[in-house]
Amino acid sequence: MNSSNTDFSDLSTKIFHSIYQYIVPVFYIVGNIGNFLSALIFSQKTWRKNVCVLYFNICLVFNTCCINSYILATILITGFNSNLHNSNAILCKLYYYTAFLFSSLVATVLILASIDRLLISSQNVDTRLYSSKRLAYFSMSIGTFIWIIFYVYLLVEANVVMMPPGNFLCLPYTSEVYLLFSSYSEVTITSVFCFTMIILLIFAFKNVHRIQTIPRQQRHPIRSMTKKDFQLLRCLFVHDVVYIICNFFLNVYYVYSAARVRQVQTTLEEAIGDFFGDFLTFFQQISYCVSFFIFIIVSKAFRNELKRRMYKMVGKNLNHVREEENNKRDNVELNVVNSVVLSIK
Repeated sequence: MNSSNTDFSDLSTKIFHSIYQYIVPVFYIVGNIGNFLSALIFSQKTWRKNVCVLYFNICLVFNTCCINSYILATILITGFNSNLHNSNAILCKLYYYTAFLFSSLVATVLILASIDRLLISSQNVDTRLYSSKRLAYFSMSIGTFIWIIFYVYLLVEANVVMMPPGNFLCLPYTSEVYLLFSSYSEVTITSVFCFTMIILLIFAFKNVHRIQTIPRQQRHPIRSMTKKDFQLLRCLFVHDVVYIICNFFLNVYYVYSAARVRQVQTTLEEAIGDFFGDFLTFFQQISYCVSFFIFIIVSKAFRNELKRRMYKMVGKNLNHVREEENNKRDNVELNVVNSVVLSIK
């Protein structure tokens, strides 16, 4: 029995060692490039005017910070057996501080963006006026300050601890009190984030449905959203869904682990718990790298702008290319018509 438990633990270690050595580095590179390209497209004048785009740009910044701190450190630790954080207390503290901080900041941005979409989709003119960049900067400044202060306890509590037989290990908590506090507070915060996102998006889509049910000839005077606004709302919806799926279950696992900290567990139970913890952590980290793909899949305007910039990089004009395609299509159709006419004759 002990042999099978050890085999499962070794297999789990090898699996995640390979994942963080070969798979996650690909997401790391693609995530950085994708965030850069997204920010480049959103920097265009036609996009900068939109408040939701401002929130997306801030989200891209926080995602990039998370990729180059938390995810990069995990790649080095799990994939390449780097023990820097286990031998350096400062790196240990920064590892956990950045992980929790940027996760909360990303969620805060998504919630504020959802509030903005709710405001801009309202048929009340006075309500729509609250959607502004000034409010966005003010809200994000307050939110960032709160989370920076809230997670200071990790800079104090996280430390390198000596574990038998003489090994050093970086742990986020060195006392059971902090373990319970952090676990239950995180699941509470994440639950509030998730339910808030769901409620805000439901009301935003209700507002959109009301706009779409208005007859077309009566829609123009009261319509507050463009096609690009609708696409941005769908992008935000997918971002919220990804966040909820990738973070909620991980925090439930943290609470489960904290609740069983005093219970005696077998080697197999510990190995299974570690496997699920590592898998959910991997799943959460991937969520910081997918914004670019969400924009490409959901937003037609984003795809067209990306295509335009790619053609511009190779020295071609997208409109000219489209004209050539249309001419080719017209020629093909003309040839078909001529062949049909000749066959009839």
